[in-house]
Amino acid sequence: MKHPYFWFLILIFILQSCGSVKKNNAIVRSLHSPKELHEDVDAVYNQLQKHHPRLYQYISKDDLDYKFDSLKTTLKEPLSSHDFYEKLAPVLMAVRQGHIAVMPPQIEFTRKERKALMKERFEFYDLDFNYIDKKLWVSGSKSDSLLIGSQVLQIENEPTTDLVAKYQTQYASDGFNKTLFDRQMGRAFQKLYARDKGFLDSLRVTFSKQDSLYTRVFRRIPKDSTTIKMDSLKRIKDSIKIANLTKAEKQIEKQKAKEKRLKDRIFGFEGSNGKYTRNFNYLESDSSVAIMKIRGFGNGNFKKFYKQSFTQLDSLKTPNLVLDLRDNGGGRIEEIAYLYRYLAQEDFQFINASEVTSRLPFMVYTMSNGSPLGLKIVAGILSPFIVTHNLIKTKKVNDTIYYKFKYAKMQSPFENNFKGNLYVLINGNSFSATSILSTNIQARNLGTFVGEETGGAYNGTVAGLFKIYELPNSKVRVRIGLMQIDAPYKVEPDGYGIKPDVPIIPTWNDVLNERDPELEWILNHIENQKQ
Repeated sequence: MKHPYFWFLILIFILQSCGSVKKNNAIVRSLHSPKELHEDVDAVYNQLQKHHPRLYQYISKDDLDYKFDSLKTTLKEPLSSHDFYEKLAPVLMAVRQGHIAVMPPQIEFTRKERKALMKERFEFYDLDFNYIDKKLWVSGSKSDSLLIGSQVLQIENEPTTDLVAKYQTQYASDGFNKTLFDRQMGRAFQKLYARDKGFLDSLRVTFSKQDSLYTRVFRRIPKDSTTIKMDSLKRIKDSIKIANLTKAEKQIEKQKAKEKRLKDRIFGFEGSNGKYTRNFNYLESDSSVAIMKIRGFGNGNFKKFYKQSFTQLDSLKTPNLVLDLRDNGGGRIEEIAYLYRYLAQEDFQFINASEVTSRLPFMVYTMSNGSPLGLKIVAGILSPFIVTHNLIKTKKVNDTIYYKFKYAKMQSPFENNFKGNLYVLINGNSFSATSILSTNIQARNLGTFVGEETGGAYNGTVAGLFKIYELPNSKVRVRIGLMQIDAPYKVEPDGYGIKPDVPIIPTWNDVLNERDPELEWILNHIENQKQ
């Protein structure tokens, strides 16, 4: 039997949650005075100046001061948090640091409301989009394949062109490169629209396909009960099937299930879309070409994946490896540094010591007013160890503080490193850690880059750790990078991505017909080299 205090704590938690929801929703729906908004503008600029190590890398202090001052002069009338967000975001994006993010507060739901919403799905979220040639296209649909290939002209009464123009002021690439803006729009359009419009029960969308216009209304509907019943029926059939198996057959099925779980952990199974974060295979028609597709550096047991893959490459003496980093938004430094040891041909320093603004960057990260309460409690308990660790790892040189990751030390390639021909596929959504890895590969002339300039900068990015700061009045949240992460290689001019040796940008027809012109070029090049 649970202690009475347990139920008392549960009751307190529920009451606090309900009160928190009401308080949050009141702030979202209320208007904030010009004085309060001015306070928020000053507060966020102060946080940026205090914590961002490269605030003026791509914009001068005078220009950024002017933008913040100009913003304050426009705040003459009371505004909602969302309207204030729409004015603030373009100013912060002018810093041109792609990891800075701005998020308006949203209407929250009680536990009961969330439970009811879990039983529904919004049909609009079944769609996949691509933004190509300044047009928003439907590239996939989980429920209606007839929509694929349609151009989105209008949502409710707003032209898509107007929505895109507004949303592209609410995120940034690193520096001055433009490739991320269109690539990211296709991937993030639904998220940006939901952030803009809030919770919706229905949505009227106008499409164009083969010179014909048509309108579709997307609704929030109950999750498909037929599918649920079919899944339940399948589970029953599977259990009956297993019950009728012999002992030896059951052992085989058990082993298959174990292997599937192991693969899911190593390859990084993404349950939401049924794909794996990491994939490795050979071309069916030619075992001399291996393709490694990495969608992100943050899911699964990456060490086992790379060890297995490169052991196979080494044992088969595979001459050609395609490393596909398209649409890889980045992730862990630990993983890219580990992967690079399989690609490097000589001793190397992977990154520089990271510039920071505090001797205690981990405490800045954990104790931010936007950090979860649980994280603050844990950090408070462990603070003596965190502080000691940070002081050991940081060093001040000529008034600049540096945090030294172990990846800033000299390292050696793995013994079974890849020694064949490397081809790297990149595009505008290749960002953050992906760009750090690509910089090292290109600077050492280890591979041929094919595709499009990366959205992340060649000369580094401000990331590593983040401070989530909640503005005092509007409750708009701002994410601020705390560490300059860069490789020991630089190019001029600053502020541009890793540029391909062979520039190829797919057309909408390529996407629609599932044609991959970048990979086709590589395979043709390999074939020509053989001949």
